[in-house]
Amino acid sequence: MSISFNGLGSGLAVSDIVDALVNAEQAPAEARLNTTESNLTTDISAAGALKSALEQVQTAMQALGDSDNYQKRSTSGSDSFISISADEDAQPGSYNVKVDALAQAHKLSSPAFAADEAIGAGLITIGSGENSFSTVLSATNTLEDLRDQINNGPFTGNDSNDSVVATIVTSDDGQHLVLTSKETGEDNAITITVQDDDGNNTDTGGLSRLAYDVSDADPLNHTTNLTEVNAAQNAQITIDGTLTVSSNTNEFSNVIDGVDITVKKLHDADDDVSDISVTENNNNIQAGLNSFITSYNELLELSNNLGASGESGAGVMAGDSLLRGVMSKLRSEITESVDLGDGNSLSLSQLGVETDRYGVLSLNTETLNEQIDSDVDLVQQFFVGTDEDEGGFAQSFDDLMSFYTDSDGIIQNRIDSKTNQLEDIDEQRESLTSKMESLSDRLYAQYNAMDLLVASLNSTSSYVQAQLENMPGVVSNNS
Repeated sequence: MSISFNGLGSGLAVSDIVDALVNAEQAPAEARLNTTESNLTTDISAAGALKSALEQVQTAMQALGDSDNYQKRSTSGSDSFISISADEDAQPGSYNVKVDALAQAHKLSSPAFAADEAIGAGLITIGSGENSFSTVLSATNTLEDLRDQINNGPFTGNDSNDSVVATIVTSDDGQHLVLTSKETGEDNAITITVQDDDGNNTDTGGLSRLAYDVSDADPLNHTTNLTEVNAAQNAQITIDGTLTVSSNTNEFSNVIDGVDITVKKLHDADDDVSDISVTENNNNIQAGLNSFITSYNELLELSNNLGASGESGAGVMAGDSLLRGVMSKLRSEITESVDLGDGNSLSLSQLGVETDRYGVLSLNTETLNEQIDSDVDLVQQFFVGTDEDEGGFAQSFDDLMSFYTDSDGIIQNRIDSKTNQLEDIDEQRESLTSKMESLSDRLYAQYNAMDLLVASLNSTSSYVQAQLENMPGVVSNNS
């Protein structure tokens, strides 16, 4: 490694000269890169803003293309006695509902047993609804053992308990096994049959003390060795004073076309019946159009700013074919009339979407409501189409927007291209830095060499001068 003392021989400011020469070479190149980078960044930002605004318009129109949002039903009448909901199958109308009974789970309680008392050996089978299961008791099993086997098994065969919960309630006279059906309603009443090791399956001795079966139509064949705490009971309502409906649960599904009723409380004799009303709700159309108009006008304002040209200055996309193209196609699309067959056609303008001389959209709700009241099915067909294979205006609009907004669409491709160019700028900067370092090293080497040469010449000059002064006959200037 050599060390150079710049300027020692020549007296020149070598470092300043080299820096000036390198900067003269570097500055124009850096300026070009900075300008290119700025232009690329501005273009990416503008294209991204345009894409985002287009996506907002696209999303707003997509909501109008969802058939599930049309002809919904609004209901009123939910109170402390009932709650109601309705789907599009419900027809507009009014009804009154009286709650006669609430659904109730079946609950049985056994006779009292001592805590350590053996309850009897044999097989006990418990059923509720469509579920039935059996478990085996030994001669030493207690009431607590039976409770645990009911809740957790083991069961015979492939049985499982999906229907009954067993608990023990301890009163002054001993332990009582309480069985409660998991589901409400008469269909889920509990039956208990036993095969008692003492040979009698219905008496009040041994395991048969837990038998309870009233499923036979003949009361003489009933076994009721357990006490019924709560009867299995269906919910019941009366509609319009004449139509009685029952349900295993407190929910009445589709008892009125498209209307579900949940009962919560009994109507007493002095209570007013619950009045319910179903009306058609097409608010999604106006809400959807307002959302579309808002997003479109925001896009229009952005487009005007990006594409501005005039004395006040030019927008960053002034004269850009992409901006001109998308806005031209969009304006054409929203003025398009859709043929709906049978001589019918509709356009956004017929639905009250109006345009002023600047292209700004607004909604005439009176025109829209008149069209909805006249034929809401036609309005739905305009936006949604007739089936999945033949989409309406919303699908056509979405297809147009997707050409620009998709992840592989024209705008993203442009953004990706510009981003790649930005990455090239970074590489060019690295290359320029390396080139300038090489230039600096070369200039320093040249100037250092020159400096050494000048130093050598100066040294030789001084030596010659000294020799000349010391030669005989040479007169010194010194006195």
